[in-house]
Amino acid sequence: MEANPRSTGRLPAAFLTPGSSSFMDFLADHSPELLPGNRKLPEGIVEAPHGTTIVAATFPGGVVLAGDRRATMGNMIAQRDIEKVFPADEYSAVGIAGTAGLAVEMVKLFQLELEHFEKVEGATLSLEGKANRLSTMIRGNLGMAMQGLAVVPLFAGWDEGKEKGRIFSYDVTGGRSEEHGFAATGSGSIFARGSMKKLYRADLTEEQATTLVVQALYDAADDDSATGGPDMARRIFPIVTVITDEGFRRLSEAESSELARSITERRLEQPDGPRAALL
Repeated sequence: MEANPRSTGRLPAAFLTPGSSSFMDFLADHSPELLPGNRKLPEGIVEAPHGTTIVAATFPGGVVLAGDRRATMGNMIAQRDIEKVFPADEYSAVGIAGTAGLAVEMVKLFQLELEHFEKVEGATLSLEGKANRLSTMIRGNLGMAMQGLAVVPLFAGWDEGKEKGRIFSYDVTGGRSEEHGFAATGSGSIFARGSMKKLYRADLTEEQATTLVVQALYDAADDDSATGGPDMARRIFPIVTVITDEGFRRLSEAESSELARSITERRLEQPDGPRAALL
């Protein structure tokens, strides 16, 4: 909104009129051009950095959400240390895959949407409600997705009502699916999912779950050029977050580096990673 030098300093009426608890609804009424779905579509092919692999796994007491650090643009590495996992609020997080710029902007809008709802209603949305709001935002980006600028996040959080961690995946149309046990999205997801399929157990501890997702990211990086593995020389390690009934927590650099180093050292003996039992 442009500044008005003759303004009295009072907020516009739209900001003072009671309305929906949805910030997106407010934005649609006040500045609809700012919504992703109302932007002018680009012409021709647009080259933009893309984020890649995001993985998640549940364990008794919470859920782990992690992502590698590489962004690519075509066959080039656009960024080596991009952050792809963000807290949505105190009890949930989003991992982004797809067009990096649009994805980060969508996450910021999602964070604001949840904060606005809490301030207006005096209560937080349920985890299902949060997942549905994110679905609506992704659907609003469908026009961009048809131009090749898709955003496909992974959403995870602690469900206070059901007292367990839950994971939700999406397609480019905003279609939402709940994943049970583990999930992956992005270019390396097929390899990460295969890794977790063989190693996942329902009774994992928090430490084992964090190890599992880093092992899956390592396997994804081993077979997918767009996924970055642990970079020991530059000290760039996967972002690993844990969400429990105590809230969102991101592993410190010391914790993530120690985890990545221990896995890398074991891989010197077993390059293909740990083996699952045949029966």
